Amino acid sequence: MVERFTRDDLGIWLINLDKDVDRLAQMQSQLDGMGLNYTRFPAIYGKDHLDTLSKRADAAAYARNMGSPILPGKMGCYASHVAVWEAFIASDHKIALILEDDVVFHDDFLASLDLALSGAAHWDTLRFNCIRAKMPVSQGMLGPYRLNNYIGPFTGNATYLLKKDVAKRLLPNLWPQTRAFDHELNRFFRHDFRQCGLEPFSSHVDDGNVSSITGTGFGLVKKFKWYNRLPHYRLKAANYFRRIGWLVKTGRILPSRRVLD
Repeated sequence: MVERFTRDDLGIWLINLDKDVDRLAQMQSQLDGMGLNYTRFPAIYGKDHLDTLSKRADAAAYARNMGSPILPGKMGCYASHVAVWEAFIASDHKIALILEDDVVFHDDFLASLDLALSGAAHWDTLRFNCIRAKMPVSQGMLGPYRLNNYIGPFTGNATYLLKKDVAKRLLPNLWPQTRAFDHELNRFFRHDFRQCGLEPFSSHVDDGNVSSITGTGFGLVKKFKWYNRLPHYRLKAANYFRRIGWLVKTGRILPSRRVLD
């Protein structure tokens, strides 16, 4: 049977810090305008839970993998997404739309969402926006949208769909934290799942250049000196080959514009 979903199968979770009331109001206005019911998930503020979160993170591995020290906000963001996955698994919903609170939805978002749900046989996680989406490989067309895999980095977790069976399978492998959450999911070659993007993207992120995770203008991000970032650069280069290898192994390396059912 071809796997298809509709909005009736969908649970929507919005990750939002208690202090970010303006962001919540903006998201609520957008979601109400589209007729989408959601559950607000109180985001985990890293600074308030530093002792607990530090025990669930491998700071040395994070530094090697990311080329920068781990921030409390990065730990809180990671833990928030994992906790939402746990809430989704415990729910009756078959599929989840997980949102961060700085999303701007485009006029075609609902149309893209419906097409993504009806074409769920072709993906395991699916993003509607990105931070980076390099070297796309089209797997076919869902209406006017390209369903893409990516050879290059594909990061950003502001708006994505997640299947329950995938969440159950991946969840035990997500601790300890050794990367930012979107970078962990970008290791689809290790976790063996189909991570896709739907382009043109039907939403984008606008945080006003102010983030509880990275600070104003990324002011909290302190990258290591270039020579201390060599392990990070080696990993980035190696991951291109790992992604290519997985796409070859699964028969997804050749671009296609076929119409997907």
